[in-house]
Amino acid sequence: QVQLVQSGGGLVQAGGSLRLSCAASGRTYAGAWFRQVPGKDREFVGCIDWTGERTFYADTVKGRFTISRDHPQNTYYLRLNNLKLEDTAVYYCAAGWMLTGRSNDYNYWGQGTQVTVSS
Repeated sequence: QVQLVQSGGGLVQAGGSLRLSCAASGRTYAGAWFRQVPGKDREFVGCIDWTGERTFYADTVKGRFTISRDHPQNTYYLRLNNLKLEDTAVYYCAAGWMLTGRSNDYNYWGQGTQVTVSS
């Protein structure tokens, strides 16, 4: 069993930046970030493989968000730049054994953290 503990998030103005962290208690092949707003399905944001060399992003965040991972700390990150109002959501990190954009393919989940973008 792998536990994921998230940190970061908060309130930021449009155009600003944030960094979210996800500390894992064990190793998995893939790490991912999803987000969710009330009344909508959880949305894929991006994912990264164990080496950190393969990353994939949703079109809505491509070029603005960056996923990275730190092996010694067994932590991975989501850097959110040029934030927009529509990026407001609860962000979840996830980990598993498949590098996909489907939430059902991930076995472990963080507790979620709120990101609110204001005008």
